[in-house]
Amino acid sequence: MVAYALAIAAAVGVVALTAIMFRKLGKGTEDGDPGGPSSAHAGAMLSAMFLLAFAIAIIVPWTTADAARQNTHTEARAAIEAYWAAAGLPESDREQVRSGLHAYVKSVVDDEWPLMAQGETDPTGGERLDALRSQVASVESGSDKLDDAKGEVLDHVRDLDTARAQRVADAATTPPEGLLWLTVLSGVVVVLFPFLAGARPRGATIVPLMAMAAMLGFGIYLCWDIMRVFDGPLAVGPEAFQVALQEFARISAGV
Repeated sequence: MVAYALAIAAAVGVVALTAIMFRKLGKGTEDGDPGGPSSAHAGAMLSAMFLLAFAIAIIVPWTTADAARQNTHTEARAAIEAYWAAAGLPESDREQVRSGLHAYVKSVVDDEWPLMAQGETDPTGGERLDALRSQVASVESGSDKLDDAKGEVLDHVRDLDTARAQRVADAATTPPEGLLWLTVLSGVVVVLFPFLAGARPRGATIVPLMAMAAMLGFGIYLCWDIMRVFDGPLAVGPEAFQVALQEFARISAGV
């Protein structure tokens, strides 16, 4: 924060020092016109700054949400593959592993998803996967076929754990806080710029200014509303895990 303040102060100082030097040297001409070159240049740059900050504030959450949605499908698919692979385990172990996978996925849908809207996750999910991995590893080896089945289940559980770690990271991911403040500040300055430049719009000329202010306000609210991956208009839902639960039931009915 101190570095930001120093950078702003240095930039303002450069402008002030340059203005004083040009005045003392008698260079340039007086520019008090709201539509003059100084105002036109500053207005264009402020608009560009706002558009840049606004674009980043929209694109970053959008791409993060797309990646998180893809990762939920990867995690759910790993759970389904592990459920299938468990068919090669002895019957008692198979049922325990499948029960553990079902309990994990159901807890993600029912317990963990509401927490992720606040950027939090349920640590018991990781504990369930650790217990599941230990359970599969403890299955006694009796043949090459059984060893292959154990290895396949462990591989899928490992993939499941990796995808879960990414989902935990996605839940806590938000754009840099300074980016939203920059978007707000640049938006306010863009709206107030005609007044700051010395113009006093009235009558019909103030209508487009008010319309622009309304649209900027809505856009900035949208930036704030989509900051979290699992909350807001772009929220990633638990559909992939709900499909996994349906697949579990179908697989159990057939195997």
